[in-house]
Amino acid sequence: MIIQAVIGAVLIGISLGIFGSGGSILTVPVLMYLVEMPVTMAIASSLLIVACISVFGSIPNIIHKQVSWPHVLLFGVPGMAGTYAGAWLGTLVSSVIQLAVFVLLMLVAAVMMWRDNRSKLGQGQLHKPKVVLDGIIVGIITGFVGVGGGFLIVPALVLLGGVAISLAVGTSLLIIAMKSFVGFAKYYAVLTAQQFTFDWMVIAIMVAGGVIGSLLGQWLGQKLPKEKLQKAFAVFLAVMASVVLTQSVL
Repeated sequence: MIIQAVIGAVLIGISLGIFGSGGSILTVPVLMYLVEMPVTMAIASSLLIVACISVFGSIPNIIHKQVSWPHVLLFGVPGMAGTYAGAWLGTLVSSVIQLAVFVLLMLVAAVMMWRDNRSKLGQGQLHKPKVVLDGIIVGIITGFVGVGGGFLIVPALVLLGGVAISLAVGTSLLIIAMKSFVGFAKYYAVLTAQQFTFDWMVIAIMVAGGVIGSLLGQWLGQKLPKEKLQKAFAVFLAVMASVVLTQSVL
């Protein structure tokens, strides 16, 4: 099980290092199928793993001043509230419903990565109400299915927040970390009260492997054609969505 966790974590980290987003959506399937973790525990653990990897990934952006702190608060605080609500909702519904939503989100992520045109996004004007609303909605999704949602946050920051694409990528990682920590805290409170026990060893291995993999991914991203890799990853996400659908939903 430890070997499977290491392999899965490194793959997640590599995808995050190469593409900057989308990789965290693999965390739940890795925990479910490679580590054989129950669905709700996998979603909860995924939030903590994603949060820790995002904090690490944020360090270079903070050092190089590639973070818009006002937008971290403007998007992140409502996002934290939304994530808490999403996590609360996730503890009330069937895991099959959560996984059905997760499959849909994986397909959306696959399409967005296949058609990725973030570099062509025109910087919009700041619309505070829309940014807050979007933060809440993305937060609910994060809490409900245990993904960071970077592929949704970055376009929102550029188009609705008026942030340059270079700042949006760095800013999104901190927002993901904020939301994910809050979502995990809610799941932790509910699940431990129900006598569930978290596998801290697996979580630590996933975080460490994800961090190492992200460094490797950054290096590979400079050596390999990113556009082709991204399309291949989009296909892989679609395949994984079909696996989750057939194995755990239908």
